[in-house]
Amino acid sequence: MHRHREYRTSLICGNTLGVGIITEEGKILANVKDSYIPPYGKGIHPAEAARHHALKMRETILKALKQAKIKLEDINLIAFAQGPGMGPCLRTGAVAARTLALTLNRPLVGVNHLVAHIELGKLVTGTTDPVILVVSGGTTALVALAENRYRILGETLDIAIGNCFDRFAREVGLHDPKHPWPGPMFDKVASKGTKYIELPYIVKGMDLSFSGLLTAALKKVKEGYRVEDVAYSLQETALAMLTEVTERALAHTGKKELLLTGGFARNIRLQNMLKTMVEGRDATFHVTPPEYASDNGAMIAWLGILAYKHGITTKIEESYVRQRWRIEEVEIKWIKENQLK
Repeated sequence: MHRHREYRTSLICGNTLGVGIITEEGKILANVKDSYIPPYGKGIHPAEAARHHALKMRETILKALKQAKIKLEDINLIAFAQGPGMGPCLRTGAVAARTLALTLNRPLVGVNHLVAHIELGKLVTGTTDPVILVVSGGTTALVALAENRYRILGETLDIAIGNCFDRFAREVGLHDPKHPWPGPMFDKVASKGTKYIELPYIVKGMDLSFSGLLTAALKKVKEGYRVEDVAYSLQETALAMLTEVTERALAHTGKKELLLTGGFARNIRLQNMLKTMVEGRDATFHVTPPEYASDNGAMIAWLGILAYKHGITTKIEESYVRQRWRIEEVEIKWIKENQLK
């Protein structure tokens, strides 16, 4: 096996194709992304996103190699997102990873996309044993390590927080040509709201529900309420729900760190609400930087290294995708909990 310390991964999940190259010490040498942007007003079509990824695969890999200033032969481990995510997109990434592993005769490691978000977030923020809030267009989950697995303490029962805000923006026609995604425009419009409108506050134990909240918000717009006020009210209600269950998770686990990660982690209002809450609990608040919070190749590369160092590899015949791979199904062999105390 080559003695080079560079590792390569391709991540295909949702609309993002990412290639990351990282050393075994955790130094990120390259992190290149190319996202599929659907037509205005439309959601992501998995087949179209997968087609985009296939067309851009070679170009993205070459960009990452150039950014890292290495050759393809310098890579000595191939990691890929095996799940969860959109089937066609995941399969495109898996095919590329298998091809590279076979061509270069390198080990292959399929990793869990959500665990990858957590481990890279911990790496870049320096956290050790946090409660983790993973929020994005497709995921909303509260997670903490217990008995060598990341246990889900609470999660959305229907749609994710990012999907909730994006769908509201699309339905009411919020669009900014400078931003292909509706999130920034939603934030801008919500900041102009001046009146809070009562909306359903749906917290069920540690779980949340956003679909009814979205329906109620859209109904308010149809009834003639200002879009700015409804957006503001939707934002405040949904983020208060998230903050409540996150505080409960900290109290339940007794942990003193909170890590916010995922594409929606860039939401400044959520960051401020969580920061205020955490300060009142004598804990510390950490946010994964934007370039590493959303889907990216570096996070898959880093988890591939952690898994490989602890004897985890994936046989070619077992490298099928797992669209609904739950985070708690992954055994976390690289963390010894008795050393966290």
